[in-house]
Order: sequence, then structure tokens, then C-alpha cells
Amino acid sequence: MAADASQESITGTLERILYVNEENHYTVASLQPENRREPVTVVGNLAAVQCGEILKLTGRWTTHKQFGRQFQVEAFESVLPATATGIKKYLGSGLIKGIGPKFADRIVNHFGDRTLEVIDQFSGKLREVDGIGPERARRIRSAWVEQKAIRDIMIFLQSYGISSSQAAKIYKQYGNDAMQVVKANPYQLARDIHGIGFKTADAIAAHMGVPADSPRRIRAGILHVLEELTDEGHTCCPHEELCQQTAALLTVGDDKVKVEILALAAGHDIGIEDDLVFLSRMLRAETDLAARLKALTQAPLGLPEIKLDLALKWFEEKNDIALAAAQREAIKAALTSKLTVITGGPGVGKTTITRAIVKILGAKDCRVLLASPTGRAAKRLSESTGATAQTIHRLLKYDAATHGFVHNERKALNGDLLIVDEASMLDLPLACQLMKAVPASASLVLVGDVDQLPSVGPGNVLRDIIESGVGRTVRLTEIYRQDKASHIVVNAHLVNSGQMPEATRDSVAAGPPQSGGLQDFYFIEQDDPEKVLQTIIALVSDRIPKRFGFDPIDDIQVLAPMHRGVCGVENINRQLQGAVNPVGAKFSLKLNEQQVERYGRVYRVRDKVMQIRNNYDKDVFNGDLGRIAAIDPVEQTLTVTMDDRAVIYDFTDLDELLPAYCISIHKSQGSEYPAVIVPVLTQHYVMLQRNLLYTAITRARKLVVLIGSRKALSIAVRNNNTAARYTRLRHRLQAV
Repeated sequence: MAADASQESITGTLERILYVNEENHYTVASLQPENRREPVTVVGNLAAVQCGEILKLTGRWTTHKQFGRQFQVEAFESVLPATATGIKKYLGSGLIKGIGPKFADRIVNHFGDRTLEVIDQFSGKLREVDGIGPERARRIRSAWVEQKAIRDIMIFLQSYGISSSQAAKIYKQYGNDAMQVVKANPYQLARDIHGIGFKTADAIAAHMGVPADSPRRIRAGILHVLEELTDEGHTCCPHEELCQQTAALLTVGDDKVKVEILALAAGHDIGIEDDLVFLSRMLRAETDLAARLKALTQAPLGLPEIKLDLALKWFEEKNDIALAAAQREAIKAALTSKLTVITGGPGVGKTTITRAIVKILGAKDCRVLLASPTGRAAKRLSESTGATAQTIHRLLKYDAATHGFVHNERKALNGDLLIVDEASMLDLPLACQLMKAVPASASLVLVGDVDQLPSVGPGNVLRDIIESGVGRTVRLTEIYRQDKASHIVVNAHLVNSGQMPEATRDSVAAGPPQSGGLQDFYFIEQDDPEKVLQTIIALVSDRIPKRFGFDPIDDIQVLAPMHRGVCGVENINRQLQGAVNPVGAKFSLKLNEQQVERYGRVYRVRDKVMQIRNNYDKDVFNGDLGRIAAIDPVEQTLTVTMDDRAVIYDFTDLDELLPAYCISIHKSQGSEYPAVIVPVLTQHYVMLQRNLLYTAITRARKLVVLIGSRKALSIAVRNNNTAARYTRLRHRLQAV
């Protein structure tokens, strides 16, 4: 790229943003200069700019070999328009939340070139405009103030990798104190703001002159490493390992880290137990959960005496079934024990056992509560038992006013027995909250598949409870007769036992074999990742819908082992969005009402999306799936339909939503889909584990398609060395 001239300035209206890198703000945009008829291309660091803004740019003209003449921006400032025409275009661009083209016309027609002064200083006058009442006037004024504050934050932080969306979050968190908070303790950003990591906060701190060996920096680094380990599923970390990881992260000596670990422990930010270091909240949760499970098992049985053999016979006759011996054992254990774990793979009769417990206790007028970690699992549980089931969060009833649950140690749940389905998904914090609300008089039944992946959140609760021996555990292994015809069920058990699945090699493109052969489990052998990707796109958009009648968005779920790479979650999502939900003739909407781009991702009406963190205010939780129903560029909101209800997101909240045409296998836990496609390639080597493949297969109800190399499939089946999690729950339960 050659420079054409010395430094100069141009002023104009930003027409279009063609490309933006959210990490470093490198932007390619089209600018309409004040003194030119044709727009020009501008490139450079343009943090937090939006279409419609008038910018004064300082820089140099350059010539790009491929893209021609461009203006390379070295510095810029936002200039408020002075003419009525400019103000109308500025406000109509959607820059200010609550003002679109329609209201921009009305407001500017009424106030002329005094419009911005009115909004800034005399916003009450906005009510003189037809259609603007007190509430809209207040919101316009608030959005104007917020936009100015966000720009100030961006100017302050623009060299540290802070995006405009992140600046909006900072303002939302701290309000007018934002810059003071950042200056006082930049590491607070990493702790308080979702999406701003330690490295960004550390860069800000370094620029502010915080020394590399500052105690404040080292303490922030220790807490960051522990938080990262928590995100990986651990509840604690060996002392020496924590020292080494922190020292490597910060490039400081182990001795300095050890000093600050003791300082954090003295301040109760962390807890140290033997050689293990915990975040304080993890230590409290683990200790509390163990104590409550102990108290539950030691309390007297609150269920009525039941003639078990007669009760089982009654259930068999009413439902015209014959229970297997292991099923009878599991039901008896649940009706006579305080804590029972029922575990096993697909097709072994867990659902029948749950239904039997509910029906038998219902006949005795007992209060049975049913819950599951996810909404989809709770819905299945309700359908299979005929009784009301809820998510654990809704069972406990979150109270937005107190930021806690209504049901807790002070207000216990009203039930004689609680059944928790998909219990392998229970992480430590949720299990602790649940046990706080379970009365000592009640019984607890945990139903789940311990051979699946452990919870996404920290802990290994179900396995730790089983291995501690604190309750009664019944492991089911026999496949129920009617499920032996399902090759999905049979192959899941083969994989779980370390054997290769038996799959048809027929192409799914040809549909199920006309006579004999497998019809619900396919393996398409393909070693080339690019060809695997193209086959996945063809399967989802054309082949499977045509041959099996499945909806490409609602019924087919791609599950990938990794996020990055050609066949990683992120790239597959981008490709599938373009294939099954393109912008075009399906929409009568304008482009800005069809889609919005935030955080480097495009969100489009009809897209399938997933919530990736618990948001109690919205009553949506990590793993919840939905479809985008509407986008409002004026109010800067996006509406998602989840479980037949509308959930509204501000554009600044969209980092909580990910496209979900393809999701990670970890995120699929507790869910079932009519059809599942799983890429299995040697490039996924670090994630090729037996329990990962087993979990993916067991997510499908009617169709599984594995696509990839036979070598990768074999590696996954043989590899049973799953990563251990640092937890101490089993030890605590065995000790009590």
C-alpha cells in the first residue's frame, strides 16, 4: 500500500461500514465527504463509530493494490451536524435509540437546526412533536446522554481493544462513574463486565502505569486463573499448579504469587484447604452441599409405608408392562431411601422408572416435585410422566428484587419427594442452591447418565455422589426390548463400551435403504474437512429434509467437538446461516429490520440462537434455544421466541446469544433433537473422547449422521481418558 500525499483532513457523513474487526477496531467504511459528489473508502481504527455520524478524519491518501485509492485514518473526531438536513440524516440513521427516520423527520421539521440543542438541554420540548409523549421524550434524552457517555469512554479506552458494544456495557454497569472506576481499578472490568477479559484489563492497567509486580496485579491474576479453571469445570486447584499458571501468565516469580495467595486468603477472597485453593464461593458451595446431603440422608424417611410388591404389580397392570428386575430395584430404592441415584444409558428404562415412582406416590397422595436443569428436559419429563415438571431455576423461583431464590434454607420447597432428571448436568452452584431448598423430611431421586459429559459448570456432582456411596445407586445396563430395534440406542451402548458403532455406509443423499439395513444411523466417510463442511451444508439444507421430512432449522442439530477450524462451531454456523436462512425474497422487511451485526456476528430474523449464560432478569439460562422473531433498529432491540414466550434483548446484550445451527457437544447436554449430525475429524484430536461421542449420539431421537474419518472415529471410541476435574465433594461426602 503506497502513500499518495502528506497528511490532510476530510469531513463527511459515514454512509456504510463495510468491515470491522471487533478486537482492534480496524474498520473499512464508506464516507460521503462534504465537498465531493462521490463517496470515498476510509480505513483505520474507527472505534465506536456508527452510520450517520459526521466525522472529521485526519490521515493520508494511500493506494491499495487490490482496492484502489483509500483514506488511511490516523485520528478522528465526531462532529455534530449543523444543518437541518444533516441533523435529519444523523438522527434517522438509528444512532440514537428511540429515533428512527419517521421521528427524525417530525422532530427536525419542528425544531430545525436547533434540534440537537433541544434534545440535549430542553428535552421536555420534544413532547410538542406529534407522537412523542413523556416516556418517549425521556427515553430519547436518556439515549442521547448515554451515547455521549459511551463515546467519552471509547475515547478514553480506544487504544485498549474496547469495542463500542463493550463500552456500552461498561456504561450500563457503572453509569457516570465509569471512567473513575476504570482509573481506580481497571481489573474490576474483568470481574464485572461479561466479555471483557483479564488481558484487556491488564493492558489498560499497564498503560496507566501499574507495575508488572504490583500486588494488585498479581492478586487479579490469581483470581483470573481460578475463574478460568472454574469455567473449565474445576472447583479448586492444587496450590503449586496455581502458582505456576499465575506466574506464567504474569511473567513474575512464584515467590511473589505465593505471598499474594496468602493475602487473598486473609481477605477471604479465596479459601485454602490442605493443598487446594478455592474461590471462596466454590468452597462455600461445596462444603454446604456436602453438609446438606449428609443431613438429608440422616433424617428419617418421610414417605408413607408402601407394600412394594403390590404397588409394582398395580403399576404393571395399569400400564400393561412388565418391569425388569433392575427397574423394580430402582423403584423400591427410591420409595425406601432418602437419596437415590438411578443411572444408565438410553433405552434402559429410566423414564418408565420415573413414571412408576410418580404414579405410585400419587396414589398415596404424596407431593412429588419434578425438575430438570433445562427447559427442554423439563418438558420431556412432564410429557413422559403426565405430571408438572419445571426447570430447577423456576422451581426455586428467582426473585429479581433480592437477586436470590424464593425457596432456600429459610423457605423450603413443599414436597415429599423430589426427582431431578438429567442430573449429570447439575453443576456445583446449582446443586447447592437446590439442596438449600430441599426439606430434611423429603427424599431425593437423581436420574441421569453418569457416562455422559459432566456439567458445563464447575463440579462433577453426579459422579462424586455415586462414587462417595452416600446414597443408594442403581445402575441400569439392560436395553429395554422395544429399544433394541433402534440402532441409535444400540450404537450408543457400543461406543460407551469401547466398540465401534455399526453404521450403514449408504449415502444419506439416497435416503434410507429400500430393503433391510440401517435407517437411523449413518456414517459418511470423508477425510477432507472442506468436503465434510460442504456435505454438512447439503445434508442440512437439502438431503435430510427431502428424504426424512425434517425441518432444517428446528429439527436438525449439528454438534461439533470444537469451536475453531473449518468444521468448528463458529464456521459451520456462518455457513449454515447463509444456506438455510439467507437474506432475500423470504423477507418483506428492510435489511436493517432483517439483521443486525454485533460482536463480529450477524443476527438475522428466523435464526436459531442459544443463550450462553444465566440471565435471571430475563428468566433465560445457559443452553436455552430460541428463534429470532423480530429486530427493531429504532429501539435497538431483538426479540427471541423461547419456550413459546418472547424475550427482548438490547443490541448491547447480544454477546449472550450465539447462533445455534451448530453448537458444541458440551452445550447439547440435556437436549434431544430429531436429527443430529456430528463431524468427527482428526483435526479435532484434542477433543476426541469416548464420552464426547457418546453424549452426541444420545442427543438424537430419530437420526444420527456421523461424518468424517474412520481413524478419528476410532480414536474417539478408544479414548476413555477423560480429563479429571479438581473437586473435593466426593472426599467431603465420604468423610461425613
